Amino acid sequence: MDYQEARGFIEKISAGGSKLGLDTIASLLELLENPQDQLKFIHIAGTNGKGSVLAYLSSVLEKSGYRVGRYISPTLFSYRERIQINGEYISREEFAKLTELVAEAYGKMEERGMDLPTVFEIETAISFLYFLEKKCDIVLLETGMGGRMDATNIVKTSILTVIASISMDHMEFLGNSIAEIAWNKAGILKPGVPVVSAQQEKEAEKVIEEEAQKKGCPAVFVDRNQFAEVHFGLEEQSFCYKEFGKTVIHLAGEHQIENAALALECIGVLRRQGYRIGEDAVKRGMEETRWKGRFSVIHEKPLVVIDGAHNPDAALRLRDSILQYFKNRKKYYIFGVFSDKEYDKIIEITAGLAEHIYTIETPGNPRALPKEALAEAVRRKNPSVEAADSIADAVEKSFQAASKDDVIIAFGSLSFLGEIEKAVEAYRDK
Repeated sequence: MDYQEARGFIEKISAGGSKLGLDTIASLLELLENPQDQLKFIHIAGTNGKGSVLAYLSSVLEKSGYRVGRYISPTLFSYRERIQINGEYISREEFAKLTELVAEAYGKMEERGMDLPTVFEIETAISFLYFLEKKCDIVLLETGMGGRMDATNIVKTSILTVIASISMDHMEFLGNSIAEIAWNKAGILKPGVPVVSAQQEKEAEKVIEEEAQKKGCPAVFVDRNQFAEVHFGLEEQSFCYKEFGKTVIHLAGEHQIENAALALECIGVLRRQGYRIGEDAVKRGMEETRWKGRFSVIHEKPLVVIDGAHNPDAALRLRDSILQYFKNRKKYYIFGVFSDKEYDKIIEITAGLAEHIYTIETPGNPRALPKEALAEAVRRKNPSVEAADSIADAVEKSFQAASKDDVIIAFGSLSFLGEIEKAVEAYRDK
């Protein structure tokens, strides 16, 4: 099997959709001799911020000399981005070789009339095989959806559990209240394994504390009262938190201060477990962390920012950042979202700040909300809106409308932000 054949196998499985539960992936991994049982995991769940926290932690651990696997979703720029070691994507050859192994196990399951794995379960299995083969010291494992019944929750060897900010999202799968969603996210807790959480709404915090108590997990929460000397900036931010002294980061947005503090709390727990993480590694690791698609500047004059604000909580954070950095500048939006998201609430939160909005349809995804329907929804809040013919068309029109001092903000589904960057580069090179 070569890389194209491997991708073809994945595409074929994708047509089967997704489902929650652990029985099928357990059967698949049993056929592969349970590679996950020989790895050590930092397991990360949450509605918003888990990718940023993962990026901070992996950077610090790499600077500390550890071989760090990353399993992330969704990806922005390359399919292979989802499986990395120390920031390097899995090679096409390695991906093809391991996909062939998993495909053989899939075939055995098919022959035996067993329930067949989803594409996410297959990708998760491939990642476990890869991280074991490459002898990773630690694997940073990001949940796909929820936690309790997410395929990644098959792991039993976590050294640390992390819960990023919890808010309303995927309600059809995870529940219709913050407490229900928190119960799902907290399902990744393992007996006796420490859990570190962002500061949560009271209902979520109570659930996490109760689940931690049931499983004997020492629990630590970020304490906003411990911040000092906080300085916000688009290109650089800094703060002091507890014993860590001044920390400099280059991820923009007010919420990144809290994400960074969550990572620092995790580092404190890892140190107490005996992991060698020096002060210099922490400072350099935090300062050198980059995570595109999270209020990232990809062009100047006009400033172009991309952000994956795809639910109401993320939209609130985006609005706060817009008001923090761009309050007196004209703003043009490029906006696309999935039909199963609470896009009316996202519009309510963000649309009033824009001079003009171009709606787009996220390409190649059956969940995409049609651009015309999105424009109609936006029009109720901001009449200055039009459905663009394509992502390239939206980029061209926004560049033509904006002056060099204005701001273009592309946001919504993470799935189209990589295409935005390509379209901006293509327009710039014309």
